[in-house]
Amino acid sequence: MRHKIPCFCDNTFVVEVPEEINLDTDPQYIEDILAGNFMNFPCSNCGKRHKPEFTLTVNWPAKNLALEVLPELDRGAFYRRKLKKEETPKETVISYPEMTERIAMVKDGFIAEAIEAIKYYLFVKADENYPEQDISVWYHAKNENNLEFHIHGIKDNEVAVMQIPHSLYEKTLNDFRNNPKEEPFPSLREKSYCSIQNMLRPDELK
Repeated sequence: MRHKIPCFCDNTFVVEVPEEINLDTDPQYIEDILAGNFMNFPCSNCGKRHKPEFTLTVNWPAKNLALEVLPELDRGAFYRRKLKKEETPKETVISYPEMTERIAMVKDGFIAEAIEAIKYYLFVKADENYPEQDISVWYHAKNENNLEFHIHGIKDNEVAVMQIPHSLYEKTLNDFRNNPKEEPFPSLREKSYCSIQNMLRPDELK
């Protein structure tokens, strides 16, 4: 689909944007998404790069993933919309940063509910220590011994890196599978959307 993108230089240029991608048939998309190059468009006049967000479907059959990606601007509309069960996609993320994070965790073999629960625990601890700061927590990557999470907002222009042992992930995953109705797991999901953001959303979106 063609979209017009306005630039600060008063130029408007047209880009071709896919409505659906398949990560099995086009694996290059995985690298582009994780590197931050996906949907990255230079202005045809001044060269400034723009990263607009459009509704997108991401299919990854090998990982049993069908993902609805909504722009951040549609967050409120998502909570207000009503869908029939058969119209509800398997999974939803809101914003391209969430899409990047979900692709990373699925690529690494992790389950969203367990990762989002760990993010919640890290958020609560950071928020207790820095209550005046605007904290956000993101899954980043795995290594041989740990899962790496990034905490934004503690200090300006700095990212706190937390290394969480695989054993804590496995414990959290077992807790979810054995007791899915115990908090924080139910509050992490709203319809097709599993995210810590469901617990942090303002009252007007509840």
